[in-house]
Amino acid sequence: MQTPMRLHAIIIGKEAKAPLHYVDSVQAVAGKGLEGDRYFYGTGTFNKPQLNQAVREVSILPYETLAECNQRLKSGLDFLDLRRNLIIENFDYKMLKGKAFTIGSASFKIVRTCPPCRYLSRLLDEDMMKGLKHIGGYRAKIIKSGTISRGDRVVYT
Repeated sequence: MQTPMRLHAIIIGKEAKAPLHYVDSVQAVAGKGLEGDRYFYGTGTFNKPQLNQAVREVSILPYETLAECNQRLKSGLDFLDLRRNLIIENFDYKMLKGKAFTIGSASFKIVRTCPPCRYLSRLLDEDMMKGLKHIGGYRAKIIKSGTISRGDRVVYT
């Protein structure tokens, strides 16, 4: 039997480049993002007219990614440093690929991967292209608004 996927942490921040912070729960709003986050307000670093904003609503990172990244870089980064919104324990992309899934009362669908970028490398003064290569996480759309909270199970159909 597979260990259930669970929401370990929620991370948001109001402005581009500003430090992010943990919250215990948040409203996920379809077509907008996580209330209180920079992409919800349209103030994220990548909120540019030429970029597809439909893939900016939520970023997801498997919990196990942080340890792998720190091992690769011989660093002591925190989830906050990686600037992804939802940290999910026991994350299994194969189980979620192409499917709607719920966390709390909100529903999501993964729309693409979330590869590392040079912006993150500059911000952290670390080689994040190496640290997160092939493990940078995923981007998801919110397909049904609702509240999500730390500890919620990820349920898929």
